[in-house]
Amino acid sequence: MAGETLRDTRRQREADFHDKWAGDVDVDALLVDETFTAVTALENQHVLDVFGDVRGLRVLDYGSGAAEGGVFLAKRGAQVVAVDVSQGMLDVAQRLAHHHGVAIETRRVEGDRIPAETSEFDRVYGNGVLHHVPLAVAIPELARITRPSGVGCFIEPLPYNPLINVYRRVAKEVRTADEQPLSFADVDRFKSHFGEVTHREFWFTALAVFLKFYLWDRVDPNRERYWKRIYTEAPRIAFWFTHLRRLDERILSRVPLLGRYCWTTVITVARPITP
Repeated sequence: MAGETLRDTRRQREADFHDKWAGDVDVDALLVDETFTAVTALENQHVLDVFGDVRGLRVLDYGSGAAEGGVFLAKRGAQVVAVDVSQGMLDVAQRLAHHHGVAIETRRVEGDRIPAETSEFDRVYGNGVLHHVPLAVAIPELARITRPSGVGCFIEPLPYNPLINVYRRVAKEVRTADEQPLSFADVDRFKSHFGEVTHREFWFTALAVFLKFYLWDRVDPNRERYWKRIYTEAPRIAFWFTHLRRLDERILSRVPLLGRYCWTTVITVARPITP
């Protein structure tokens, strides 16, 4: 009971934080296509390769926020359900879907359980959500709602790079009190609930773009979220970023252990194991 109370308190803090953020969101300014097609959209391009053709598939946008990912997949023909603890963000998601001429369903998370039927979804998409939630209850729930033939992809930050950890200490106002980057030990926890678990890391030398934002562009990390700016700035940094991207691919293919110092990992899961 005490653990459940703590989770409820944590969930409410997350909801309050994101409700406040939702009040500042300009739907017209949100980038949907660019979060998957920009030169800097490394993780989402990988997700698209894993998901394949989503036309007619039921897709869960887990911890959707404004649901840029869910709206993009809906534009590709998916039947999207977006879930989040923040009603404010779900309202933004509906406005964003209408702005792009698609329909999505939204459901609010009010407890430990994901508001979905068992084996409801063919694909499960999460972008920066697992490090906000208690994994002990989240992972079994993700297995429960994934179809036996389904696939899930989750984009998450890693805790090992000292440069990113400095950024995290500085950018406190755009981060929640409870979030915690995922370790590889956390990734291994999926193996108790999915028969297939893999991960791939991104942003090694490409992290130089963060230094550009801070040192050259003088962007206050407490006033603008760098993980959003990588899309708005993509056209202006495309030339040199492309070289960094290729350099990362060569380095990480030859020395995979350096992946721990990347900014993000994409966790891919399949073959859910459910009671």
